[in-house]
Amino acid sequence: MRPNAASPSEAVRAAAEATRMPIYTYQVIHEDGSEGEVFEYEHGMSETLEEHPETGEKVVRVFQAPHVPGAWGESANKERMSDKNLERLGFTKYQRTGKGHYERRAGKEGPDHLSVD
Repeated sequence: MRPNAASPSEAVRAAAEATRMPIYTYQVIHEDGSEGEVFEYEHGMSETLEEHPETGEKVVRVFQAPHVPGAWGESANKERMSDKNLERLGFTKYQRTGKGHYERRAGKEGPDHLSVD
């Protein structure tokens, strides 16, 4: 091993710290059974949270649809619908430029302008 190189276990630990853990939603349940604060908490998938990390109150996990960035995120959708990508895939895109007037923004087929006039 090189003198200043990290050991394999240190490299694995650093990689694990670099990856983000899932964020879960929890809700405080008061002693009288009423619902309290809703908050998010980041922890590993095999861990569970039974008490609020600051107040120690009982909590339950709130299940909701996961947020999956990347393939279905807002920026990915913008890229899929970009003029350049639509043209690459063979689509023609018209954009409204006025009442009843449209201009071709992407694609090679069809007229440059469309109008109801």
